[in-house]
Amino acid sequence: MRIITASLLAAGLGLGLGLAAPARADGNPEEAMNKAGCLACHSKEKKIVGPSFKDIAAKYKGQDVVATLMQKVRSGGKGSFGPVPMAPTGPEKIGDAELKAAVEFILKS
Repeated sequence: MRIITASLLAAGLGLGLGLAAPARADGNPEEAMNKAGCLACHSKEKKIVGPSFKDIAAKYKGQDVVATLMQKVRSGGKGSFGPVPMAPTGPEKIGDAELKAAVEFILKS
């Protein structure tokens, strides 16, 4: 009984410390972006803190930039859309497959 209680306690502590799995798209990039925190600064139609998906899509229209934008999300940065920096978003927040789906979704906005 003590082993089970200790295991459950350790699992609960792991979740409480942010050791949960990264956001998963499960076919829904908007849900993955929401779980990863992207929608706190970005929206589909209007600028919040960061640019809207519509503005990002317009800037990169016709360009093959999925890998470039994925790297930009991973490393963060500033200057592309103004002086406000974007914090890096690691794979612990959104996995590579989900990030790729999210970037592709944004570019189609």
